[in-house]
Amino acid sequence: MRGDEGGRPRAVRIGVLSGSLVVTIVALLLVAATLTDEPSAESVGSTPISRRWSSSSWGADGARPHRASSTTTPESGRGAGPASAATPVTSEPAVTGPQSITLAFGGDILPHMPLNDRAAAYGTDVGAAYDYRPMFDPLAPVVSEVDVAVCHMEVPLAPPGERVTSYPSFGAPAELVDAIAAAGYDGCTTASNHSLDRGRAGLDHLLDRFDGAGLLHNGTARTAEEGGGRATFYEVEGIRVANLSYAYDFNGYRIPADAPWSVNQIDVAAIGEAASRARLEGADLVVLSLHWGDEYVHEPSAYQRDVVRGLLPSDDIDLIVGHHAHVIQPIEVVEGTPVVFGLGNQVSNQSQPPRRDGLTVRVRAEPDDNGTWSVVGIEAVPTYVDRPGYRILPVVRTLTDPGLPEGLRAELQASYDRTAAVLAVDDVAWLVSLEPRP
Repeated sequence: MRGDEGGRPRAVRIGVLSGSLVVTIVALLLVAATLTDEPSAESVGSTPISRRWSSSSWGADGARPHRASSTTTPESGRGAGPASAATPVTSEPAVTGPQSITLAFGGDILPHMPLNDRAAAYGTDVGAAYDYRPMFDPLAPVVSEVDVAVCHMEVPLAPPGERVTSYPSFGAPAELVDAIAAAGYDGCTTASNHSLDRGRAGLDHLLDRFDGAGLLHNGTARTAEEGGGRATFYEVEGIRVANLSYAYDFNGYRIPADAPWSVNQIDVAAIGEAASRARLEGADLVVLSLHWGDEYVHEPSAYQRDVVRGLLPSDDIDLIVGHHAHVIQPIEVVEGTPVVFGLGNQVSNQSQPPRRDGLTVRVRAEPDDNGTWSVVGIEAVPTYVDRPGYRILPVVRTLTDPGLPEGLRAELQASYDRTAAVLAVDDVAWLVSLEPRP
């Protein structure tokens, strides 16, 4: 959910009860000898928080869940006469804002040159230099069904007037950003080992294009005010979600000496301070995105586990989401905090089957009785890159198509099995669910 004009969310406005209502409640408290302070059984505060959830939570029509925005206040009791001990008057607490929100996070977007060439071919159909939308179209329902969706854009853009490049130093066409926005993403994380591939010009062009498409971003910056570990805030009906993005290194490119704030490098102490600052700035949830780990290795590395041990436990970090390995890594709960170690590739030209597997996690968060928000459910949605068209296929949804070619069906079934083996969700079944294979 984006703010006005695609920019940062509006400031939260807090309502108060009217003076007459307060007077009425005080009078009732003095008169009713048996008045109870307990909320009624129908109040939201008495409803237990579910620790599991399913895709049915999105609504039968696949639309984003409805969010009640009205404020419920107790009745004043006017005209009912004085209260008596035999008929005690009870009040229900005011309820404001949503009682749950949903977030989605996707894997690495890594446009190798064959992928760019295919986008150029798609572009001829619409009169554009490049068109990546056919690649993202199958994923759009998964992304658009949540309140906030965040991608991981691993590469900068080619600076204006300069050529598009791929491995080892990437500079993508600007049209890639347009496809990300069209798919339903609200923003992206950008700190990666490729962030500085095309210098500050490529970095700045990427963020300018994000702004033009109405996408928020975190991990790289154009100014000191924008960078330096400052969180990006997404807002859902007054609930503020802070996102922070960091990377382990930059492939030998040095962080510009005159712009040390331009990219976030993993530093446990700095991350802790940034998360605390985000909480002080009003974050109800803080999500930390980390570009880390060993490439093509499913098992989290010693470095990843060292970083997690340094960060957790923390009252200021509610979820960690990982990228970079280009294969799926497990989801664990460490010191009470969910850690998604690696989401694999969302789209790339890496042809080895495990590198075509990806994961989009859809996260559900709810407040407890004290109004403190936390993650209460994670749905793992397996994806697969279908070549040569580079379509990002949600595995389970695609398998339900009765007209699916048998060859592709076999590829998707094998992809699902690989993903299920890595996730081993039985170990965290109270929190994580994997879409069942048809």
